[in-house]
Amino acid sequence: MTDQAISSPAAGMATDVAGPAGPKPKRLTASRVGVYAFLIIAALFFLIPLWVMIVTSLKTLPEIRLGNLFNWPSDLTFDPWIKAWTTACTGRDCDGISPGFWNSVKITVPSVILSVFLAALNGYALSFWKYRGSELFFGLLMFGAFVPYQVVIYPLIIAFREIGIFATLPGIIILHSIFGMPILTLLFRNFFGSLPGELFRAARVDGAGFWQIFVMIMLPMSVPITIVAIILQVTGIWNDFLFGVVFAGRPNMPMTVQLNNIVTTTTGIREYNVNMAATILTALVPLAVYFISGKWFVRGIAAGAVKG
Repeated sequence: MTDQAISSPAAGMATDVAGPAGPKPKRLTASRVGVYAFLIIAALFFLIPLWVMIVTSLKTLPEIRLGNLFNWPSDLTFDPWIKAWTTACTGRDCDGISPGFWNSVKITVPSVILSVFLAALNGYALSFWKYRGSELFFGLLMFGAFVPYQVVIYPLIIAFREIGIFATLPGIIILHSIFGMPILTLLFRNFFGSLPGELFRAARVDGAGFWQIFVMIMLPMSVPITIVAIILQVTGIWNDFLFGVVFAGRPNMPMTVQLNNIVTTTTGIREYNVNMAATILTALVPLAVYFISGKWFVRGIAAGAVKG
């Protein structure tokens, strides 16, 4: 029997399976059509309002009054964007939303760093350095995630006033860090709980202590869940209105509060193009965060959901 005869059945089988032009395309089933139809409808549901906002922000007021809500502007202008950033009135001040942008940065950056670090530390301690009552402590911490913010606003106002940090930048930073702690601790605890315990035990045998293991082993391995925590905190703190209007104080008003003051003003001409431009400018940071790190978000959520 020749080599050609031996190899011919395998070659024939490969031809039957793969075909002359490679693998066969998947069939277009009813379920697949339904999934794609749902995805298209969902995308349009979110994209159509965004389209209206963009084209309205690029139109002049006379063109807006003509209607034609979905039409591209015939007289393209970026003046509403410039006015929204620099000269739009947010109450008695007419400096645009640029001061609110920098206030939001000053609030968001330290709040994210503090809350993510403390949550990672809590999750690490609750996973590998369990102590008597640790599960009770974790349960109480999780209970805090389900307490409505509105219930504790007045007690927090009294407490912050008594210690002298109400309507200050440190006060609003501490507040965001505290309220971000429960859900972030849960994420980090689940992630660290999914890691092999042999890593921790081997480090302990080698003489590593609490902080050495945390900084040199656990933190480098927790990059995916850390990115998830950063995304959640950045978007949550940046989009916050309630805490900003109550606890930030007038000098530290975040961007969302100033946007509300622009949109809800009742004096003068209602400039819809400026309102839309200010709204898009306010939403740019969360959108950029999601677009840049979206794949990491999915990976981190999957990694943090292995154990409960």
